[in-house]
Amino acid sequence: MNFKTRCSPFKGAILASLALAAILSFAQTAFPAAPATQPDAKPDPKFYIYLAFGQSNMAGGGQMKPGEEQVDPRFEVLADFDNNNLQRKMGQWYTAVPPLMQGTRGITICDYFGRTMVANLPKDIRVGIVKCAVSGTKIELWDEDAYKQYLSSLPASDAWKITASNVYEANPYEYLVKLGKIAQKQGVIKGFLVHQGESNFQDPDWPKKMKKIYDDLCRDLSLDPKETHLFAGEVVDAEHHGQKAEFNDILKKMPDTLPNSHVISAKDLPCNNDNLHFTADGQREFGRRYAVAALKVLGYDAKEPKEPYVTAPPTTSPANK
Repeated sequence: MNFKTRCSPFKGAILASLALAAILSFAQTAFPAAPATQPDAKPDPKFYIYLAFGQSNMAGGGQMKPGEEQVDPRFEVLADFDNNNLQRKMGQWYTAVPPLMQGTRGITICDYFGRTMVANLPKDIRVGIVKCAVSGTKIELWDEDAYKQYLSSLPASDAWKITASNVYEANPYEYLVKLGKIAQKQGVIKGFLVHQGESNFQDPDWPKKMKKIYDDLCRDLSLDPKETHLFAGEVVDAEHHGQKAEFNDILKKMPDTLPNSHVISAKDLPCNNDNLHFTADGQREFGRRYAVAALKVLGYDAKEPKEPYVTAPPTTSPANK
């Protein structure tokens, strides 16, 4: 089966049910879900937590490969909801066997971010992911002061975005903060992973809007901005005929507005036929690149894997044309 990431929530729901039935039955039997961290434990300074949010490429859902249900138990995910299919309870930590969030399927950026992180960090350090995403929505959805106006101004054809947002108690920002506060009972929030921009691809104010959200999160989660980094990835680039590729020029300016931010390149990452969503291998490599940047901030080099998950296509010389 070839499951591709789609922006339609209805197609996504159908694919999710099929993929879960086909992929997870073995994982649930061989790796029964159990809380990875005791709920009454004190915060562990060596448990590094990252909050991830955005739209469809952050939600992800690339087709899994055999064996990808095997995950280092030092990489954990905070359940975003009660989920009987995945045997998870909202607010508890579990080994990060994909899918990492309710309503998605398969591999995401966050999977290979976490896998790369724990492969290159000391063995006494764990990594946790807190993940929320709403496909097809603008950055305004994550602004606590702008989301109501944004949702109320959507045309009838975009009513599904309201339904998708309502999953997070009609306020995705507050839901992310709620999950963040739960996460802080167990570990230390080190930063934010963001993939959003396709819906703001012509908005030169995106960096300012992102900084406001960053500042709000730091305030509401009592984080020190000097110690809290934000990692944001490019959209499908012009070389892959990305529909929204011009956003990358806007994103490159983000560090001028938010000094503790890092732009993650999407160069050479393959995409689906829609020229909007990255393939499963693109998601794997993108996650690795996010981790390379996060590890560098922490003072570590990414030595594993020794080869990237995708490679640039070979250059064709004139003699071979």
